Amino acid sequence: MLISERLKTLREQKNMSQGDIEKRTGLLRCYISRVENGHTVPAIETLEKMARAMEVPIYALFYDGEEPPAAPLKLKTKTTEWGSSGRDARMLGNFRRLMSRMDKSDLNLLLATAQKMAQKKEAAKR
Repeated sequence: MLISERLKTLREQKNMSQGDIEKRTGLLRCYISRVENGHTVPAIETLEKMARAMEVPIYALFYDGEEPPAAPLKLKTKTTEWGSSGRDARMLGNFRRLMSRMDKSDLNLLLATAQKMAQKKEAAKR
């Protein structure tokens, strides 16, 4: 089902007019019509406004039914990438948090230093 059709179906199930949605969201009625007829693709913020106006959870705009669909089963894969889990992931998170607070010049200096260290390590392997 297209999102435009779903919006119109939900609005009609709630016995609401496009004017009611206009009053609750501040969106123009002609825009709501264009969205419902599939002429305009709404932004996620617009979808949130429309869902709130119809008093439905936003996920209700994306599929039929009362409950969200079951999450697909995750395949268990063994990751060997550093920072993907456990203590390494916490350390990587700390690096990201601390580096986000640094001045750009200090960050560039740190990255240049790390790059030089990696080049030395690579040269030592040869």
